[in-house]
Amino acid sequence: MFKKSNEPEVREEPVAPGYTSGIEVRKRSVSVIGPTLIFKGELSANEDLIIEGQIEGTISHQDKNLTVGKNGRVKADIHAQIVEIQGQVDGDIRGDQLVKLTSSAVVNGNIHCGRICMDDGAIFSGTIQMERKKEPKPQAPLKVAEEFATNVGQGVA
Repeated sequence: MFKKSNEPEVREEPVAPGYTSGIEVRKRSVSVIGPTLIFKGELSANEDLIIEGQIEGTISHQDKNLTVGKNGRVKADIHAQIVEIQGQVDGDIRGDQLVKLTSSAVVNGNIHCGRICMDDGAIFSGTIQMERKKEPKPQAPLKVAEEFATNVGQGVA
């Protein structure tokens, strides 16, 4: 009933609502551009990105995901694996896997993607080009290797 445990006691610290601890953010590798931030130039990173502020220029996240939040205003070409638009974008969007326009999205530009999802109410002006990445064809085995293996067994090299 009153046994002592050899395991250390784990206490959870109270966390204020809406607060994210630094450890959680590092695990998820997400950057957030807040609603009061205005950025002009070339933006690239090796982590997921959420934009709630204003961006002008180019955004390149080829290996990661990008979300333009409801407050986000982007005047830039965007390239990411998965692109989700909830706010406004003026520029071309390239989503290697998926581009998603939510009901609050306003997009003026062309979309190049593997797949697209457009919710009812999204506003879009431009063209959509769907592309699938070509998978490399398996290579046929080299005949030289087969001949070499056969000749080695016969004592001919």
